[in-house]
Amino acid sequence: MSLKLNYVLEQVSREKNIDKDVLIEAIEKAVLAAAKKKFPDRDLEAHYNENTGEVEVFEFVEVVEKVDDSYRQISYEEAKEIDPEVQIGDELGLKIPSEELQRTTIQVAKQIIINKLRDAERDVIYNEYKDRIGELIIGYLQRIENGNLIINLGKTEGIIPRQEQSPADNFSQGERVKAVIIDVRKETKGPQIILSRTHPDLLKRLFELEVPEIYEGIVEIKSAARDPGKRAKIAVYSRNVDVDPVGACVGMRGSRVNAVTKELRGERIDIVRWDPDPVEFVKNALSPAQINKINLNEEDRIMEIIVPNENLSVAIGKRGQNVKLAAKLTGYRLDIKSEAKAEEEFESVFKPLKEKTDIDFLSMRILFDEGFRTIPAIAEADPDEIADILDIDTEKAYEIIDAAKEIYEEMQKKVEEEVDGEE
Repeated sequence: MSLKLNYVLEQVSREKNIDKDVLIEAIEKAVLAAAKKKFPDRDLEAHYNENTGEVEVFEFVEVVEKVDDSYRQISYEEAKEIDPEVQIGDELGLKIPSEELQRTTIQVAKQIIINKLRDAERDVIYNEYKDRIGELIIGYLQRIENGNLIINLGKTEGIIPRQEQSPADNFSQGERVKAVIIDVRKETKGPQIILSRTHPDLLKRLFELEVPEIYEGIVEIKSAARDPGKRAKIAVYSRNVDVDPVGACVGMRGSRVNAVTKELRGERIDIVRWDPDPVEFVKNALSPAQINKINLNEEDRIMEIIVPNENLSVAIGKRGQNVKLAAKLTGYRLDIKSEAKAEEEFESVFKPLKEKTDIDFLSMRILFDEGFRTIPAIAEADPDEIADILDIDTEKAYEIIDAAKEIYEEMQKKVEEEVDGEE
């Protein structure tokens, strides 16, 4: 070891942001391991001497009257020459001359120190990134490995796996890349920082960069959904009634939203006004589609959306894109139907029930809108619930339910006959 070790420790600690005590502990363990390889039968300890800048190795022996093991014991007479106050049974620490730790031993210690320093540096990097999940990070494309983008982040590298890359992305080596951190893993080769260009958080972070009102907390991003590289929706809300959240995100002549679209390589972005009323929120999320009616099932988080016949394709969107993104944005399962389809389903329930009871159109429409949209659903209903919904007596409710049961049995019998006929 060198007298310059103090300087080296200070420099490494400062440059690598590693605690000096961690380095000293690593060096002590490394030198001790090397010394034990050379002197395997001895009781050894290693301690760093800051005054000399040296790691000193001590051999501990027991003071005895008669020596049976020269590696573990020392005679009382010999021990007194070293320490006049020593007593039999005491342990005496004898410093091993540094020249006895041969060149090969020092090399082993040096390599272990390098490994320990590398491990400590990896821990520093892991600790620096592990609490930054969801954060925007900027790096440069260093290389491509097996379809994965390796991003230079300065002190370390990040990786954008193939599945986290947008179809619209096409980066060149050395080009600046913006992504969000989605995971930080401890690996044998060091921490692996997983980045994403497809995650909805990237959309949020980019708007935070472009819209001061979001950064200041006036406008809040409530949710975001993406079909990466194609289309996205973002729901925003303003805490200040005088600030239009949609306008703030769009910017003057679309400057803010266009900047985000450019970063996402042309991804079309719908900015939606968030509403605490889930029905209103879904209407906003499905824009520009016109909506005639929404039937809400809050318990199962399902909404049946009735739209004009000519508006069905707009509501669903190309390859179902509009409704899928709206569902992700709002957290509801959305079942979109045209007026014609909804009326067809209504007639399929009302017509057979009307033939067996005197239920009128309005009562059936009320039942239908309350979620009783099939014959089995009415057959299994609670009479008291039906009576309460239609404001009728329980006896009348039983008549409707019994009629539904009869119709259901006829339906099942018909299906069985068709199956038997095919056989």
